[in-house]
Amino acid sequence: MRALLTAGALSLAFTLFLTPLFIRLFVRLGWGQFIRDDGPQSHHLKRGTPTMGGIIFILGTLFGYFGANLLSGEGATASGLLVLFMMVGLGVVGFVDDFLKTRKKQSLGLGGWAKVAGQLIVAVLFALLALQFPNAQGTTPADTKISFIRDLPLDFMVFGTIAGTILYVIWICLLSTAASNGVNVTDGLDGLAGGASILAIGSFVVIGFWQFNQSCANPNLNPSDVYRCYEVRDPLDLAIVSTAIVGGLIGFLWWNTNPAKIYMGDTGSLALGGALAALAIVSHTELLLLLIGGLFVIEAGSVIVQRAYFKLTHGKRIFLMSPIHHHFELKGWAEVTIVVRFWIIAGLLVAAGVGSFYFEWLQS
Repeated sequence: MRALLTAGALSLAFTLFLTPLFIRLFVRLGWGQFIRDDGPQSHHLKRGTPTMGGIIFILGTLFGYFGANLLSGEGATASGLLVLFMMVGLGVVGFVDDFLKTRKKQSLGLGGWAKVAGQLIVAVLFALLALQFPNAQGTTPADTKISFIRDLPLDFMVFGTIAGTILYVIWICLLSTAASNGVNVTDGLDGLAGGASILAIGSFVVIGFWQFNQSCANPNLNPSDVYRCYEVRDPLDLAIVSTAIVGGLIGFLWWNTNPAKIYMGDTGSLALGGALAALAIVSHTELLLLLIGGLFVIEAGSVIVQRAYFKLTHGKRIFLMSPIHHHFELKGWAEVTIVVRFWIIAGLLVAAGVGSFYFEWLQS
């Protein structure tokens, strides 16, 4: 419990108090935001605002996580390190994209396929590593079964070792790219993606702590609950790393809310999506991510629907602009109004996800 609180406090303090220093550094380096020419006209006022702020809360997360483990005398675990690997790895992909934008002085950095290639490389490495590092009970951070609230009886290995492993890797790549791109398209208004990510990743603090208390490896587990215990490696450490991410995001959000003094950029949005996917995979709650990350599903879905409808109807649109938050901007909603209402939607979906998680335990 001490490590849990310490991780959040350290990362919060890091981002809350050091972000102004990073803002001045980024301004000096010329890392300013560039705006789409076809976007809402109000966004052109944001041109030049420092970007790549994801660097700050990634560093804050690392500081909080490792600092808490050091102060508490606990060691880092394979599961926690894998979440950080995915977060940092996709953050690097986003950083390259953001850096090219600042160098080219335009709103496009990496090409679409180049960005996807970077995401896939990180996801493949994560997928393969997540099947390693068994603990004393032989439990690895991830397995080859598809999970919802627990592992489902859908094991890729029924297709054989080679084909099963390939299908498992494809599944992890799908989850990782979907989550990272979902957060990425949501990051279009001041504080929107940051606040929604706090809610979504914060749910894994609750899930991880509950799984720890009801873990099959817990010697104090009530014998009457053994039949419904969780076979998850390092659940408490997943709660700790989630707390570190949330603490760092809260401190960053102080400076990222409207009018934002700094943006997270693709560095931050891809990193957060990667962390979210990794947490779902190693906590064996993959399909539950559809609820926990429901706002990101809606945002990404609006882009897909818009593009599909545009092609099918040869130029017609469902929304005034996608992602859907821009649709409401063009309808005249204030930016702060959209952000707060979308946070409410995100919170309700997260509550539904966590509620489903707990309801499954009660019904077991």
